[in-house]
Amino acid sequence: MDFKADPSAVTINLLLIVRPEEAASKEKGQREGQRGGSRGAGLEDDGNGNSRSQTPQRRDLNGFLGTEAPRPPGAKDLHVYPWDKSSLKSMPVDLQQLQKLDAYALKVNVKSSVEELVKALLKQARTELEKVRAIWMWICHHIEYDVVGYHNKSQVSSKAEDVLQMGKSICEGYAELFEQMCRNRDTHKQKPFSPSGEARFAPLKEEIIKVNLKSKGISIAGIQCKKLSGHAKGHGYKTGQTFTGNSDHAWNAVYIEGRWHLLDSTWGSGSVDDSFTEFTYRYNEFYFLTHPALFINNHFPDNSNWQLLKPTLTLKEFENNMLHNSNFYTLGLLATHPETPIIHTVNGKASVSVDSCPGTLFMFKLKGREEHGLMTLNKHGMKLDIYPQTTGSHKLEIFAKPSKAEASDGVYKCVVEYVVECGSVAEAERFPRDLHQPVGPSWFSERQGFLRPSHRGPTIHTNDGRCALTFTLGKDISVQSSLHCDGSSLAKDMGRRHILQIHRRNQIELKVHLPHAGDFVLKIYSKKRSDPGNYDYIFNYLIKCLNTEVKWPPFPKRYIKWMEDYEIVEPLSGLLPANHNVQFKLKMHGIAKVLVEAENLHPLTHNRGCWEGTCNTSGCREVFVMVHENANHSFYSQVLKYKVETQ
Repeated sequence: MDFKADPSAVTINLLLIVRPEEAASKEKGQREGQRGGSRGAGLEDDGNGNSRSQTPQRRDLNGFLGTEAPRPPGAKDLHVYPWDKSSLKSMPVDLQQLQKLDAYALKVNVKSSVEELVKALLKQARTELEKVRAIWMWICHHIEYDVVGYHNKSQVSSKAEDVLQMGKSICEGYAELFEQMCRNRDTHKQKPFSPSGEARFAPLKEEIIKVNLKSKGISIAGIQCKKLSGHAKGHGYKTGQTFTGNSDHAWNAVYIEGRWHLLDSTWGSGSVDDSFTEFTYRYNEFYFLTHPALFINNHFPDNSNWQLLKPTLTLKEFENNMLHNSNFYTLGLLATHPETPIIHTVNGKASVSVDSCPGTLFMFKLKGREEHGLMTLNKHGMKLDIYPQTTGSHKLEIFAKPSKAEASDGVYKCVVEYVVECGSVAEAERFPRDLHQPVGPSWFSERQGFLRPSHRGPTIHTNDGRCALTFTLGKDISVQSSLHCDGSSLAKDMGRRHILQIHRRNQIELKVHLPHAGDFVLKIYSKKRSDPGNYDYIFNYLIKCLNTEVKWPPFPKRYIKWMEDYEIVEPLSGLLPANHNVQFKLKMHGIAKVLVEAENLHPLTHNRGCWEGTCNTSGCREVFVMVHENANHSFYSQVLKYKVETQ
């Protein structure tokens, strides 16, 4: 072995012993491999769905591969379709172990050449995974998507050196740069010769071959990498669209730890706005070594071998499959039902559901508005019933976020889209504007302290306009509630007057008397008793009443001295009959005296925890209940107010 003084050029003299019978066998195997077209049979795609024979692999003395083209995927590279939900990646990746390397890669600031950049990046990388990771992190954080070049591709260079110098490109440039940074040593074609001057593979017992390997201006990563092209469900994709014509996207495959893996540094780097005029760096971990059964959701390669799936999907299946973007998987969502992107209403209704890990919150938009739907949460996802109010096609977007504040930036992210085809409208299903999604009790309301609800569904149907709900409350919880409906029939104060809250130790009962027939929203709020702040909205119910004869008056007005653990037994109606003797029965504790003030004063007597007595409503329009909190005090406080019917 002789090394030349020039450090950038290496001459290696190798003595290879080639036996004639082995050479003949090898040539025969190559001819058979060229005739076979199956995956893993020695064929390699050209990026356009075609195949060519695989170039034999060679290694230099440092162990780097010297192939002219990466080997094609074989049986051991394949993953079973559909996704088995075990991992989002195609190989085990401990992101915590890579944090130090990631931080180092982000700080590297070398742009003199691709070679020098890779040398700098790989100072902290040892394994194949670490080398690919360092290159990935640098590209995702240093190359900007060229939104101007996207609209004028003829002015954009995708050459690796140009992309590096410009610091921006389109997907083709991202993929080209990634491939060049990963490439193994750039060797000259090997030209064997025979010292005796005889032709190559002459029928000798032994043949001495001298191989001259030179390398100048090389990359040192030594990772097999393939630039792939195909169709993608990216920006501008419309649910249900078909793909025709030339490829519209490029990404990469890398061969590490004995297997091919997929990644997309363009989508890993950030996102563009709706008008495709502005790029925002927004790193996306999902597209690094993505599990092929998830990658196929929005990447369809020209050559189906590079799906790395068994079985592979057809273009038609790709077009018809639901689009689950990266948010869907990174938020822990598992499946959608139905699994087709276009759904049709039945009797004006369409239903969808999402399976998720516990602790996920959801919202939706139908044609950009959060209305005409009824969403419920459960421990393992959500269910949504949609009632479009016009016929035709409607875009339905589902959003999600984790409930834990430390795991979320507080923003709902779109996770899946449907197109709802509505043939007829369900006229009876029109929801109040104040209805907030999701509807009904759930794991979230339980987490806020509302346990064992008497009504677990989102909707309460009542024929006579009355209903009652009960909950077991967590410790130190104070509750408020209000009733809402469309129109001006319920002012803010009256919305609370049609609900009577009754506390009994750790239980609360909400009695509701509707003022008329229709659809109402019962909203429930809470806060800690020890917290002087405002009440927080927790959840709501939809209450429906079809009986047009219903007309309940509000409950009596409660003043500030009416404590939440007091209880009205009778009269519940806030409107008393005129010229009648009305029986009063109130549960109040810690009170010295109770009076009912009408035309005259009527004292109530204390009997087994209740204050009882009778009041005549003649000659008055209002009746007040007053309490004397301390026998030493000389004044009374008003706690309840009733109105009297006019004659």
